[in-house]
Amino acid sequence: MTDNKKELQIAALQNGTVIDHIPSDQLFKVVSLLGIEKLKTPVTIGYNLDSKKMGSKGILKISGKFFEQDEINRISLIAPAVKLNIIRDYEVAEKKLVQLPDELIGIVKCNNPKCISNNEPMKTRFKVIDKEMVTLKCEYCEMKTKKEDIVLL
Repeated sequence: MTDNKKELQIAALQNGTVIDHIPSDQLFKVVSLLGIEKLKTPVTIGYNLDSKKMGSKGILKISGKFFEQDEINRISLIAPAVKLNIIRDYEVAEKKLVQLPDELIGIVKCNNPKCISNNEPMKTRFKVIDKEMVTLKCEYCEMKTKKEDIVLL
């Protein structure tokens, strides 16, 4: 390898998911949110990697794991511009850009202690009223919640 070649060498993934373009300061929140630490399959975590677009980024390679839509929705709350690459037989079979949906059901806790969703056995329901700044509005009590105040269930 030449001295001027600066590439990160990470083993190729046969089957699984690569989550790329995670803001470095959100990487371990994504790990925790997805329960990565409980998986029994190999996981590669790249932290503070150079990125032309972001300055630095994080990346997760999860062998043998394909995420459901509700799991993807969870990622979008803390890292709204990540890219998911579905890998099959060492090839990118599908690329997904994670986007915050218009509605979140059973993912976020309402911060209003008097809200019916905190006092009755029911799923929370939030409308996303600002996707760029991540602002949610509870459909039951209409309380607004900003990104920094979001509590995930």
